[in-house]
Amino acid sequence: GALADALDRKRMVVLCEIGMLLASVGLLVNALLPRPALWPLYVIAAAVASLDSLQRPSLDGLTPRYVPHQMMAAAAALSSFRWNIGAIVGPALGGFIIVAGGVAGAYAVDVLTFALSLALLVRMRRSPAPEDARRASLTSIAEGVRYALSRRDLLGTYLVDVVAMLFAMPIALYPFLADELHAPWSLGLLYSAGAVGALLASATSGWTAYVHRHGRAIVLAAAAWGVAVGLAGLAMAAGQAALPLVLACFVVAGAADMVSGLFRTTVWNQSIPDSLRGRLAGIELLSYSAGPMLGSVRAGLMAQFGGVRFSIGIGGALCVGGVALTSALLPSLRRYDARTDEHVLAERERRAAVTG
Repeated sequence: GALADALDRKRMVVLCEIGMLLASVGLLVNALLPRPALWPLYVIAAAVASLDSLQRPSLDGLTPRYVPHQMMAAAAALSSFRWNIGAIVGPALGGFIIVAGGVAGAYAVDVLTFALSLALLVRMRRSPAPEDARRASLTSIAEGVRYALSRRDLLGTYLVDVVAMLFAMPIALYPFLADELHAPWSLGLLYSAGAVGALLASATSGWTAYVHRHGRAIVLAAAAWGVAVGLAGLAMAAGQAALPLVLACFVVAGAADMVSGLFRTTVWNQSIPDSLRGRLAGIELLSYSAGPMLGSVRAGLMAQFGGVRFSIGIGGALCVGGVALTSALLPSLRRYDARTDEHVLAERERRAAVTG
């Protein structure tokens, strides 16, 4: 994040994309060997994860520079739509390619798609850091953290998401859930249900442009996620007959999570100063990465204590309670209104001065 604020963001994105292209080439070369080695898979996976972490803040920080202020919600929806299409279609397409052309064929296609992505990224206009931008350092990182802590509404967007994922993330339990429902064939459906809901939410997100109380929308959507997950846990009591209802609950949960994500992204892109956008994107990356991982640990521990149904059902209830408590402790999040918020208005004026 500090690098995204100190350097040309487009250049950071392009360099990281080159790195991931080379990583994909490495996977292809290894797959073409007479006896492919195992260790490169771990090394390259770690390298790609690192490159993605470096690229993401710069990529997120480009959106406010390229997209008009009033179109941030639409841009977030479009980005989410792209991600969800990839999450649903990508694995299936990869399977077909492997069947048709082997693992090496799949890596070859991956190299070509990275090359195409790189060609498109290079065509974007430059996005240099301001002349007075601070050098990337621990001090500049601390400055970003202080800014996040100074804004209770912004802090609320991070905490609500962490609380929702911590208490109601059920993905780690899906194999055991399919087993309890006596429907092992449904495991793929369980994994895809949330992505389907998210895709539907992003595809029908035009209404979000008419919502201005984004903080309240984040809270309600996060609570809806918890309610849907909790209902899925309750529905499990009916056994295999409840599978359609359980899947429907997870579709609704995925849609609610996507709505929450759309409004969080809009708040971030509309109200955070451009000089801090990269560092705050780094904090955002930590918040929505840590939540699901901690949630999976929580789900496993509670399932060991009281069973899968207990973990999912009580987790949903804890999510609703945790989100309500977070909202109560951070009233500025509930009061956030994009039409009157001082940070949004200041950033809108700054962008108008730059473009006009």
